[in-house]
Amino acid sequence: MYESQTLNAFIFDHCNKSMDNAVSAERYPLWKRACPGLNDIGFIRLGMLRCISLVDSGRHFLQAAEEVHEEQCPLSTYFKSLKSPRRVRMLEAVEQQSYDIYSETLSSHGIDYLKSFPELNDYTVLAADGHFIDHACHTEKGRNGKVYAAGFIYTLNLRNGLLRPFITNGTRRHQEIPVLRDELKRENRTKNSTQKCLYVYDKAVTDYAFWNNQIEHGNLMISVLKENSVATFVESIHFDTSHELNTGIESYSTYENNGIRFSIVNYRDPETKKLHRFITTLPGSIVSVN
Repeated sequence: MYESQTLNAFIFDHCNKSMDNAVSAERYPLWKRACPGLNDIGFIRLGMLRCISLVDSGRHFLQAAEEVHEEQCPLSTYFKSLKSPRRVRMLEAVEQQSYDIYSETLSSHGIDYLKSFPELNDYTVLAADGHFIDHACHTEKGRNGKVYAAGFIYTLNLRNGLLRPFITNGTRRHQEIPVLRDELKRENRTKNSTQKCLYVYDKAVTDYAFWNNQIEHGNLMISVLKENSVATFVESIHFDTSHELNTGIESYSTYENNGIRFSIVNYRDPETKKLHRFITTLPGSIVSVN
């Protein structure tokens, strides 16, 4: 039997467990430091409360936190902590452990939204997209005297439904795809290539040469085919037309662009009758397994 917990108690316990795991994961974590004004667990909890509170600003949040959650934090201490590079490194380490804890919990309860596709068991399948949020009022201005919205790329784990931040380009004006490519290249330096990841992204991500190079690093892609895409038909891929999972699939084929091969799937929605064309770097053996 599990004892019932208040939301506040659950957040506190989860933060402590995530912090303990993060400290244990690194031999000498440079981000670990005692802060008497606002300790790291308190900082994380305030961040979580900020996310679930209906407030208009940081000042409004601190007022609500004191009135509703009985959380007291000096204004200057809170805003200074938001600018701390050490806190950022700490949050990155703790977020990874928090994500792992929830992933293990969901897996232990049999949560797997891709269990109908056993051929993807060796893959982490992530739907990714870039989003912008309004910058904080205390964000420093750039050289041109302007501050842009903060850009993030988020990933949704299609196996368990967990959403997490993947990378940020801060408040600089950048398109998200170059940021995505740079982050994948950075991860490849430490990532085990046997760890396969399938990225589900919009058509802006299509870059034949880049994704062809990423195959050796275990990074694959599926997207909507661009209307003006130039590719040469190579051969059809056999698939079981009677299998229920292939309902609506009209064809699987191999195409080529500048010597780079990939698969294209033609799918017609049974209800709307609209044709959708998907491009993927997944091997044909997976595409045609059913």
